[in-house]
Amino acid sequence: MQPNPDLVRAIANRYAANLRLCLPIRRTSLQLARAVHANIITFGFQPRAHILNRLIDVYCKSSGLHYARQLFDEISEPDKVVRTTMVSGYCASGDITLARLVFEETPVSIRDTVMYNAMITGFTHNNDGYSAVNLFCKMKQEGFKPDYFTFASVLAGLAIFVEEEKHCVQFHAAALKSGAGYITSVLNALVSVYSKCASSPLSSSSSLLHSARKVFDEIPEKDERSWTTMITGYVKNGCFDLGKELLEGMDENMKLVAYNAMISGYVHRGLYQEALEMVRRMVSSGIELDEFTYPSVLRACATAGLLQLGKQVHAYVLRREDFSFHLDNSLVSLYYKCGKFDEARAIFDKMPAKDLVSWNALLSGYVSSGHIDEAKLLFKDMKEKNILTWMIMISGLAENGSGEEGLKLFSCMRKEGCEPCDYAFSGAIKSCAVLGAYCNGQQFHAQLVKVGFASSISAGNALITMYAKCGVVNEARQVFLTMPCLDSVSWNALIAALGQHGHGVEAVDVYEEMLKEGIRPDRITLLTVLTACSHAGLVEQGRKYFDSMETVYHIPPGADHYARLIDLLCRSGRFSEAESIIKSLPFEPTAQIWEALLSACRVYGNMELGIIAADKLFDLIPEHDGTYMLLSNMYAATGQWEEAARIRNLMRHRGIKKELACSWIEVETQVHTFLVDDTSHPEAEAVYNYLQELGKEIKRLGYVPDTSFVLHDVESDCHKEDMLATHSEKIAVAFGLMKLPPGTSIRVFKNLRTCGDCHNFFMFLSRVVQRDIILRDRKRFHHFRNGECSCGNFW
Repeated sequence: MQPNPDLVRAIANRYAANLRLCLPIRRTSLQLARAVHANIITFGFQPRAHILNRLIDVYCKSSGLHYARQLFDEISEPDKVVRTTMVSGYCASGDITLARLVFEETPVSIRDTVMYNAMITGFTHNNDGYSAVNLFCKMKQEGFKPDYFTFASVLAGLAIFVEEEKHCVQFHAAALKSGAGYITSVLNALVSVYSKCASSPLSSSSSLLHSARKVFDEIPEKDERSWTTMITGYVKNGCFDLGKELLEGMDENMKLVAYNAMISGYVHRGLYQEALEMVRRMVSSGIELDEFTYPSVLRACATAGLLQLGKQVHAYVLRREDFSFHLDNSLVSLYYKCGKFDEARAIFDKMPAKDLVSWNALLSGYVSSGHIDEAKLLFKDMKEKNILTWMIMISGLAENGSGEEGLKLFSCMRKEGCEPCDYAFSGAIKSCAVLGAYCNGQQFHAQLVKVGFASSISAGNALITMYAKCGVVNEARQVFLTMPCLDSVSWNALIAALGQHGHGVEAVDVYEEMLKEGIRPDRITLLTVLTACSHAGLVEQGRKYFDSMETVYHIPPGADHYARLIDLLCRSGRFSEAESIIKSLPFEPTAQIWEALLSACRVYGNMELGIIAADKLFDLIPEHDGTYMLLSNMYAATGQWEEAARIRNLMRHRGIKKELACSWIEVETQVHTFLVDDTSHPEAEAVYNYLQELGKEIKRLGYVPDTSFVLHDVESDCHKEDMLATHSEKIAVAFGLMKLPPGTSIRVFKNLRTCGDCHNFFMFLSRVVQRDIILRDRKRFHHFRNGECSCGNFW
């Protein structure tokens, strides 16, 4: 018996009407759709394509993708409408792989422009601009005509990665040719593309911003997005005055988003006072701050250390009773960045619902402030982790000196199935830098190339630092030269690398090249170049750069810059000049400054000034062992054994323990550690025997042990020589010479400053063994080759 066509039509209409109730999507949509679906199955109704398409559409839009897929798989020949629905659903959920699969399984003969638009939009929304542009080109090759929606989507994709002006011009011409170049949404997208390209280092920002403004002026009916996109373009390129000028010409009812863009741009550039002034203008104009304004204001307060103002904003938000979830995260950041960890934790603990942003915000606070133990506990408590969580923790461990733990955590992350991004790789590479783990660092470099992160700026910067800290400055330089894009951190890293390795003149040359490239130095740049000058004894050059901080770049020197200047002067014996600067400081001299002075007094034997510096340090950092050891060593070097003993007794009385001298070397990816007089290593006896033979050979070349570096009152010169012979760095170098193949450089790392006798020993040894010996101590690198050291005996 054939079913009554009128009855079938009536049932179908009823189901269609019920499904229409599910749209627009709300909380009950999925439940209602499932009820309709169940009813269809229960009564054995065979729905036509339009009912199935609508049901699949509701499932896709209401987080029921697995139900949608089940229905889709039951359709023998899905039409282009339902295929497009599935593509859009997968794209909206972020599963671009399955979206692409459905798209590619669709025969070209049944595709249409709408389906291409869905896939291109999906690529764009998932930040894959390259795939969006490639599909657009393929679409045209296959004979499909793009419409204005296509151009708006593909231009948004192009804006993600665009770097060359010709790409902007080509797509602009294509839009005009198709007739879509006069639609507001397309013109808005073009403004965005030109503006984004303007911020690329490969492009001319002024001409591109001019092109963006020309497109903006040609928009016949400007909407809110038109104004905001142009203002955002100005802001992101640092043209704040032009942005403010444009803001003045907007209708009052459209200004809120533009104000937010200006405020966010100021904050991003570190112009916090300007950002807050913009907030005041906004409020005085009668425009209420919204959920996007508050986070920017709180971020400005947090980064600028304006705790009281931040607390006022906090109180204002609470009074208005619109204290929203994401503001909790901003407040956590405000309090921890201002050093108020109890308040930050209290806000976190009271949050009604915590998402990953909340956990990551607090974790980042603990890590960035050095509260690494609290960070470890919080990390352990986190039930859910994303790539950002792992990245924060791995980098945090590395930056707080726990390189081994950082590498273990990186390995753990991979075992748990979380694929590392370039920032996570950067954290692991930083861990290698801390440990001096050259072989591991090389392996990570190879993996970066393999997975396609070789062009990452963050990874490249980490590699420069890693190679530099592992003693291979040439490889650090090579990474810098092959990086497609450089930022100020890249230049700073290379300048620091060259300075640490004694290439002060080259470091200065790189700094000058950076200035020629139009890159403005920041306080870190100037700190690194001052350090390089100090290590190389470039006194006049260093003074010039120090003076340029305020006169040229309007950067007030901090205590760290003054400490480098004092170090620079004292290393050259210019103590009176250093004293004069200390007396004229605009603030009380810090421990850093007195440490620089004391260290130089130790080298030059300036007891009178050294005692003054030590007394200041005893007041400022009484728990620091370095002060006691330096002063005691100064007394010992001049034979004042009673005074040396008095300082050591004072140290014991105050419960201060001396940090043990420790050296380590990596052999076949295993790190071997040695202490002074160490006999714990399995091959200790063989190492000492070999070290004795080496000592005999270098004495024949003229080496004489410098017993002034024996810091105990020992009468026998032989005993003194024996004590010098068992310094940890000598043991580590001898072990490396025994174990590493002929011709291989010996790389040893030490936690304390190397002594003058060891330094002299290695200069002679490098001639005997005809191998490069690279020693990294607490202060710098020493490259010993053919009887000379890269530091020029100036350290």
